[in-house]
Amino acid sequence: METATGPARQETRTIERDNAESARVELQMGAGELRVEGGAAALAEAAFHYNVPVWKPEVRYHSFAGRADLSIRQPAGTAHIGHAQYDWDLRLNNDMPTDFKLHFGAGEAHLDLGSLNLRSVEVEMGVGEIHMDLRGMPRQDYSVRVRGGIGEATINLPANAGIYAKAEGGLGEIKAQGLRQEERRWVNDWYGSDRPQVRVDVSGGIGQINLIAE
Repeated sequence: METATGPARQETRTIERDNAESARVELQMGAGELRVEGGAAALAEAAFHYNVPVWKPEVRYHSFAGRADLSIRQPAGTAHIGHAQYDWDLRLNNDMPTDFKLHFGAGEAHLDLGSLNLRSVEVEMGVGEIHMDLRGMPRQDYSVRVRGGIGEATINLPANAGIYAKAEGGLGEIKAQGLRQEERRWVNDWYGSDRPQVRVDVSGGIGQINLIAE
């Protein structure tokens, strides 16, 4: 049964900051185009563009014991069809310590996360392209995990922080700029220093991984 398209819709949502001291943001998009960046005055500011009514994003938020939990997901059982439009634009707060998690099925994702106060980043991708920009000075050590399907992942890393990256398991071509290879890991000159450290772990069937620390 084919899902019917309809008139293009645009919706916005704002999640205000409360007394939470940290945030966990989890996104689940089956197919579409995703853009995430910092700069929100609130905890999160989102704009959704879509033309399939049953694909209305599901936004859930609650705060408990000092942690804010924000979940945005595409309804289950959806898949791209011929003339479907499905775009999310999300801005997050720069100051809130944040754990960011993304489940991304198919399409293209642009994650400009370098201005955020990151504690961890986790991405599970299916088919498509992920562009993750982490450039900026981290405020603390954090980890980045990318679990792949098929596609390409490009990760721009903060060159002024310590970098440790490893990649394994079914990967295609690995390109690294601004890093030196030591067996199956890549590091920079700030690795092991007193500067904030970023640890990157990539695994799965990603067709190509580009690590750029320049």
